[in-house]
Amino acid sequence: MPGPVAGSANVTAVTRDLPAAARDLLTARDLAAGLAIRAGRLQLERRDTLTMGAPKAHANDVVSDVDIASERLIVDGVTAAWPDDEIQAEEGNGRPGSSGWSWVIDPLDGTRNYVSRTGPWSVCIALYHGDQARMAVVHDPAAEETFTAVDGGGAFLNGRPMSAPAGPPLAEALVGVSFQPNPRTKDRAGRVVRDLLPRVGDIRRIPAALNLVYQAAGRLDGGVALDTKLWDIAAGALIAREAGVILGGRGPDFSTELTVGAGAGLWPELSELVRAAA
Repeated sequence: MPGPVAGSANVTAVTRDLPAAARDLLTARDLAAGLAIRAGRLQLERRDTLTMGAPKAHANDVVSDVDIASERLIVDGVTAAWPDDEIQAEEGNGRPGSSGWSWVIDPLDGTRNYVSRTGPWSVCIALYHGDQARMAVVHDPAAEETFTAVDGGGAFLNGRPMSAPAGPPLAEALVGVSFQPNPRTKDRAGRVVRDLLPRVGDIRRIPAALNLVYQAAGRLDGGVALDTKLWDIAAGALIAREAGVILGGRGPDFSTELTVGAGAGLWPELSELVRAAA
């Protein structure tokens, strides 16, 4: 498994400048990364013996006992460290808090890929203070890659800094596409892909968190995510922004309804195309 997840020297000054009410974000990052790696190890170990539960919002919204066990592992670890924090968690282990801090957790983003063995998945943990994301971790268990960021302190992959490139011309761009597989969103995604595919180099369908961190790492030139939940994009969005990815939606900021990301050179044309189609 990966070693140290990010260079503390690069972000210590940021932590020191935080208001007194804030906490040591480096400690929070290290805890979250450790929990994400443990959850990922559990997912790899239990993949051959998982049990599927009933679909949630629709027939394609699947969940397994491994999703639930992973979330419990993360929530228990966070609660032991900060019992007064709010927790927003996909599989129902959330709780209110009184500290002003909120953990946003997707224990297994890409369950369909995980279950069917057809693609990557990740463990996602973000920490908010009020409505501002302050720390994020996205861990890819199969690749043993841990993406991290602290607000204002840059983005890292297994401890190495990441910086997103400006991006190629639109016609050469590799663009990630993420969407919820419910009937309404699939119709919407079909319109976006119809307009996008002839204009770009190629597309890849990928879970939302990895879509965002792959942009941060320069593996994808841009990306679009449709009708996500906050836990799908919260961690990946902070990591992408800290790496220099421009994010937006209908307006100047991204949202769960529409998130478009790209490097500075690709952003104007890609965002205009996606916003018109979506």
